[in-house]
Amino acid sequence: MLAAMSEKTIALVTGANKGIGYEIAAGLGALGWSVGVGARDERRRAEAVAKLRAAGADAFGVPLDVTDDGSVTAAARLIEERAGRLDVLVNNAGVAGGWPEAPTTIDLETVRRLVETNVIGVIRVTNAMLPLLRHSAHPRIVNQSSHVGSLTLQTAPDADLGGISGAYAPTKTHLNAVTIQYAKELSGTNILINNACPGYVATDLNGFSGTQTPEQGAAIAIRLATLPDDGPTGQLFDDKGVVPW
Repeated sequence: MLAAMSEKTIALVTGANKGIGYEIAAGLGALGWSVGVGARDERRRAEAVAKLRAAGADAFGVPLDVTDDGSVTAAARLIEERAGRLDVLVNNAGVAGGWPEAPTTIDLETVRRLVETNVIGVIRVTNAMLPLLRHSAHPRIVNQSSHVGSLTLQTAPDADLGGISGAYAPTKTHLNAVTIQYAKELSGTNILINNACPGYVATDLNGFSGTQTPEQGAAIAIRLATLPDDGPTGQLFDDKGVVPW
């Protein structure tokens, strides 16, 4: 298996059984990559893998709950046994609270749940996968952020980012800050890490109220996953370019 994998780029996409994550996996698979479909739900994961394979992608399932240490450790072990390295990690898995959601009335358990998945989950998975990424010649990390995490956009006088968000938007701001720290620590290595803003995409995260398709939303993450070695790191991007923090 390791010999067969040596010629292919190996990617892992978390939360890849549906929506934007699935389309990221599909886009990377279309490049001829071997793509791990990270997902908690066994049935949905298997269905996504089968659909990707039917479309010609080299997809494989990775049981993965980003909130569980044991699950993440097992996922890293699976990839190590399968390929011996990881070239690209896309931290796409995320959850949303209510919307709009005032901080004065928000349930603290909602805040904890969102932070655990959207921030701590990214740290947990990234740290588990870093040893495998260090074996890659061209390692890339892409974190799925959002325009609503940009303090610059949130505080612009004419900003219209969907109303008050007491939990979800702050978790994306937190994720942005964490990514900057990773970029500082990984400076001088060949690991590029950036955040992606997919736009307002119609997914179950927002009750399918978005104006873009999941395929459109996946485009920026795919672009950041395929950056050249002299590409940017420690920045936030949407399909138009750099987004201010």
